[in-house]
Amino acid sequence: MSEPVQHAVGRRTFVVGGAAAAGSAVLAGPLARPASAAAFGWSDDGSHYVVDTGASLVFKVSKSNGDLTSLVYKGTEYQGYGGMNSHIESGLGASTVTISQSGSTILVSVTYGTLKHYYAARSGENNVYLWTNKADTSVSATRYIVRVKAGLFANDEPDSYTYAPTTVEASDVFRKSDGQTRSKHFSRLRVTDYDYIGWSTGGVGLYVVRSNHEKASGGPFYRSLLRHQSADGGGLYEILYYGENQTEAQRFGLQGPYVIAFTDGGAPSSALYPANLTTPWADGLGISGYVAASGRGRVAGVGITGRDTAFPYTVGLANSAAQYWGSARASDGYFSVTGVLPGTYTLTVFKGELAVYTTSVAVTAGGTTTLNSIAVPTSNDPGNASAIWRIGSWDGTPGGFKNAELMTYAHPSDVRAASWTGNVVVGSGTETSAFPCYLWKDVNSGIIVYFKLTAAQAAAAHTLRIGVTTAYANGRPQITVNDTWTSAVPSPPTQPSTRSLTVGSYRGNNYTFTYSVPASAWLTDTGAYNTLKIYVASGSGTTSFLSAGTAIDAIDLLT
Repeated sequence: MSEPVQHAVGRRTFVVGGAAAAGSAVLAGPLARPASAAAFGWSDDGSHYVVDTGASLVFKVSKSNGDLTSLVYKGTEYQGYGGMNSHIESGLGASTVTISQSGSTILVSVTYGTLKHYYAARSGENNVYLWTNKADTSVSATRYIVRVKAGLFANDEPDSYTYAPTTVEASDVFRKSDGQTRSKHFSRLRVTDYDYIGWSTGGVGLYVVRSNHEKASGGPFYRSLLRHQSADGGGLYEILYYGENQTEAQRFGLQGPYVIAFTDGGAPSSALYPANLTTPWADGLGISGYVAASGRGRVAGVGITGRDTAFPYTVGLANSAAQYWGSARASDGYFSVTGVLPGTYTLTVFKGELAVYTTSVAVTAGGTTTLNSIAVPTSNDPGNASAIWRIGSWDGTPGGFKNAELMTYAHPSDVRAASWTGNVVVGSGTETSAFPCYLWKDVNSGIIVYFKLTAAQAAAAHTLRIGVTTAYANGRPQITVNDTWTSAVPSPPTQPSTRSLTVGSYRGNNYTFTYSVPASAWLTDTGAYNTLKIYVASGSGTTSFLSAGTAIDAIDLLT
């Protein structure tokens, strides 16, 4: 039997083949140097700078292009698969690479055109700290990928990219022989859900601890590549910017630190997590774009009223230069967002993932911007409206709908997906779980919702609302009531232009379509079911799951 294996992603740990390693595991982070460890320092072998952390980790950086060419932990080489190194994007090419030491810190600096990248080591730590400063679009630097040799960790977690016999879509979605699908895009987790990703054998852990993503884009609920594995080896990602289903423009500037952390099998030290990590030791290293804690500010709110306590609330800050977020306390809505670069930001309060309040805040270096209690207007939350019936919840996600959870880590054609067709009966108790989270023009357009109205309800006009979270190829809903009244085709809202529904992401721009249905459209027989048919309208897209489509947030008929 293989030894226990942990696959850590986000703030959760998935266990394969046995029990998870206990909390007694040695953690990464600042540690006292073992008596038997080699001396902390660096050397030049002619082609590489060789850095010995003085703990159990020795790594090499190419002097020609800044690639990380070797990661030796406790005598075992972890770097490399398919002849490729660990690096920015797919490698920078000829670069200027220098090294310096300041006390207990070694810094390797890489310059490639306008891009600057850094590796740092601390005496006695099994960590590599990284920063990347992308100044403009002259370099396609969207990720750092740690490439890991094959056979060192198990390779078939549900959210881990694995090559399989059949290509389902493009060249990056695959189907295994059992019908399950795999793709590097299926991350399962939103950025706010994880602090680190990686693998463990129970005796050795290798992780990438993410940065605070202040210069990334997409906000707290964005999903992107996290890791992949194949017969050739595996990769762990820190995404600096990614365009798939992206709702924001690219930001530029310094990102980091993010950390390559080795452990004795347990999770990385919580001191390395984005919310906890401070690097005063890096303040004087001369890292381009670096802003110390003293040059940052804080935004705090005493509370948020008007919340629906059935949902979590998040407070986000964003402008063209940076983004931040923090959770609102469940009891009263108190929040605190720290480490914010000076500037003016749009503050957004999210119910789940649905924006329900915005305002503007100014942040100053070394200061705290304190906000009085924020009152979310009743009209800002569509869930407050009185409805004759409602399918789903107004929270900015397709949560609760059929196949919704699966779609963050599987293709719609996956064998585990329930049928995308089938009609829905309001009042059955299963109307939400029976309604598919996604609708496509070529798959399940024309789905029928059955519902009854009282005589008084049937005598009046009503507003029908359909909330969506994203769309592919301008897919948007058009409705027909009782086969007698058909709405106009609505204009498409602004949405990302890339794939979304088939690559694990429903996060686009939330939008609500409204339809004014006249009283003449309803059946007057109170014992009969009215029918609502929802079609997907668009002149774009291709076929099947790449036909025009949209993700559903909620549907309701207002009183």
